[in-house]
Parts: sequence; C-alpha cells; structure tokens
Amino acid sequence: MNHLNTVLSVLVITVLIIGCDSEHSTGKQRVRPAAPVEVAAVEVGSIREMRVFSGALEASASFPISPKVSGLIKEIGVDIGDLVQQGEVIATLDDAEYQQALAQAQADLLVARANLMQSESHLTISQRAMQRSRVLRERGVASEAEYDIVQSEQLAAEAQLEVQRAQVQRAESAVETARIQLGYTKVQALWSGDPSPRSVAERYADEGQTLNALSPLIRIVDIDPLTGVFFVSEKDYPQLSVGQVVDIETDAYPNEIFQATIERIAPVFQESSRQARIEITVPNHDTRLKPGMFVRAQVVVKEVAQAQIVPDMALVTRSDSTGIFLLSEDGQTARWRPVQLGVREGDRVQVIGEDILGQVIVLGQQLVEDGSPVSLASFPTE
Repeated sequence: MNHLNTVLSVLVITVLIIGCDSEHSTGKQRVRPAAPVEVAAVEVGSIREMRVFSGALEASASFPISPKVSGLIKEIGVDIGDLVQQGEVIATLDDAEYQQALAQAQADLLVARANLMQSESHLTISQRAMQRSRVLRERGVASEAEYDIVQSEQLAAEAQLEVQRAQVQRAESAVETARIQLGYTKVQALWSGDPSPRSVAERYADEGQTLNALSPLIRIVDIDPLTGVFFVSEKDYPQLSVGQVVDIETDAYPNEIFQATIERIAPVFQESSRQARIEITVPNHDTRLKPGMFVRAQVVVKEVAQAQIVPDMALVTRSDSTGIFLLSEDGQTARWRPVQLGVREGDRVQVIGEDILGQVIVLGQQLVEDGSPVSLASFPTE
C-alpha cells in the first residue's frame, strides 16, 4: 500500500513538471524575438532613367579633293593633320602643256579676228558695188542679170561676215577654256557651307606622281562638330526624339562628360539587325575628340521630379507581390507596404504606393513579416 502511494506521488509530480515545461515552451513560441535589421531613409526627389548605347564618332563632313585635269604633281602644300582654309591652293600641277594650249587658243583668236576684219571690209566693198549697180540699172545701163550678180555677191559677203563672227566667238571660248584649264593646275580646297577651316585626314599622292583628272589627292574632314552614330532596338526607339541631350563618354578621356544632342533618327529599322540608326551632334571646339573613337552615349529617357525613392535592395517579393518593409514610427516593428516600381537609376528605384514615408528596411527583411518586432543593428560589410 505504501509502495502504491509512492508510485502515484511520482506520477503526479511528473505530470506537473511536464505541464509546466509545456506551458513554458508554448509561451516562448508566442513571444518572437526582435529581428535585427538595417534601415535607410525614403528619399523624395528627382530620379532619371538612363539608357547607355555604344557607338562611334564620325566626321560631320568628309570628302576628297581632286584635280580637275591630269598632270604631274609639282608641289603639295599640305599634309595629314594640317588645317586647310576655304579656297586655299593645296597642290600645283605642271602647267607647261596648259600654257601652250592657252597660247595656241589666243593665236587662233587673233586669226579669227583678222578674218572678221577682212569679211567686214569685203562686205563694205560689196555694199558699194550694190549701190552702183542699182543706179546703173535705174539708168538702163546695167541689166537685171548684172544686178543679180552684184546682189548675190553682197549676200555672200554678209553670210561670210556672220561666219567670221561665229569663228571669233568660238576662238574666244577656246581661249577661256584654255585659261580655265590652266587655272585647274592649281588645286584648290573648295566646299559648300560653313567656310571655317577643316583638317587633312589622308594624303593619297606625292610630289612627282602623275595624277589623272578627278583622282583623289587628299581627303578633308570637318571635325567641329562631330557626328556620333549608334543603333537602338525597337524597345528604346520610342523613347528617343530629336533634340534630346546626350552625355558622351570615351576611354580616351576617362571621367569626363561631353555634351551632345540627337540630330537625326532613322525612320526605318535595318533588316539585318532590327535596329535604327541614331545620329547625334557633338560640339568639338577644342578638337580633342576624333573621328573613329568609340563612345558610350547616355540618354535620359524618363525623369520624375518628385518621386519616392528607395534603395533597390529594399525591394521584397512576398506571395507574388512586390513591396517594402517600413520601420514603424516608434522603431519597434516592421510594416509591409506593397508598391509598384517606376523609374530606376543605378541602385535607386522609384516606388509608387500609399503611406511610404520614414525609413525602409534594407537588410534583414527575410527575418520579418508585417508587424514583426525589429531592432536596429549594424551588419558587417564585405
């Protein structure tokens, strides 16, 4: 009997102990410890969405200078890198043949003028003979046949005079042509538009060479301004417009930005790449930028003046919903706020939603739910 009482006493004590432990354990589950988090302020300000395109610089104008006549090159006055003025003589051809052609044309002109004077004199004589024949016919001394002969001679003299006048005009034209041909032996740099100096990009011939007419001698480029060219896909095409500002970067000048503007947008996409050509105008007054340089063109495609901005690391996806956790005003709990994403700039992103103010949790979000207790902590950075 005493033994039975002892066993019952042990069972009761065990049940009480288990019940106390269970109750204590249940209490621990209900009280969740504060999760350590790190926060950042929700910004309100301007944010821009950028697109970066790779491209290259081209000369805004590029054309060859060629002689208009054939000849031996006697002298070339410019070389690669030199500046050339509008109308400047850049080369001289051997002009002996063209000088001789001019002298021959001038001599032919003198002969034509002499023949003209002779024809004028012959016409004067014919006119006098015509007057005498008319008087004699009226007196009955000369016959009609004699009068007709004199009249035909006058008409022939008039025709001959017209021929000689035409010969003089042709000889004068030949002289002018020979003079122009002679002038072409001095090769000039001529172009339309802006008369400001341009640069020699290439030289194709040397002194002593014989050059055919219209064969390129040098190539001239205009590098102020330059033209930048890049290509965009269908996705980015609607976001670009003529006049948009473009920031240019190149490896030749790291950490330096050059300003440009969109000048032309191709109305068609290339069939091979499904991309459209974009041309920008790049001022280059100091001529530091050169055609052929590769560049990165940054274009602001969208800008919001007053946006709510958070670090992109604050974004959380829960149950297919994107949102953020805000720190409560007392700094004790986390508050879930679903958001829509807007403009993104680097590691900053615009969020659109209601009651987004204060501080946002950027580290430790995986430990919390809506209403979870939190404590501010500093996380080590790698």
